[in-house]
Amino acid sequence: MTLLNTLIPTFSRAPAARDQHRPADLGPTVKPAYEIKETTDAWGVTVYLPGVAKDGLEFTAEDGQLRLIGRRAWKQPEGWTCLYRESPDAAYELVLTHENAIDTDQIAAELRDGVLRVSLPKHEAVKPRKIAVS
Repeated sequence: MTLLNTLIPTFSRAPAARDQHRPADLGPTVKPAYEIKETTDAWGVTVYLPGVAKDGLEFTAEDGQLRLIGRRAWKQPEGWTCLYRESPDAAYELVLTHENAIDTDQIAAELRDGVLRVSLPKHEAVKPRKIAVS
């Protein structure tokens, strides 16, 4: 078991296989920077998506996967020549797999200033509980 799996055992950061859920017109993508934090009730995921607006964001949760696709809304001005660019002009794609320990009906997400914050509540079965001894 790797150090990552001991810290966050329910998420896999391995690249996901390209499958039928990926849009055909997406083209080349960039994996955004992100952080995962865990509490007793939920996991919190923070994803950094500079240049992405709410209408350019697609977030789905199905089949043990969380898939995020963010398209940037910026268009190159007419007659403008790029001399140097720090980031490629490609869409963001992030796929996280999990062990179905997330209550998908209670997922909440908020995008503000290019930062997406997602709350992934745990199923009641995986939450720690106190057992009374008689």
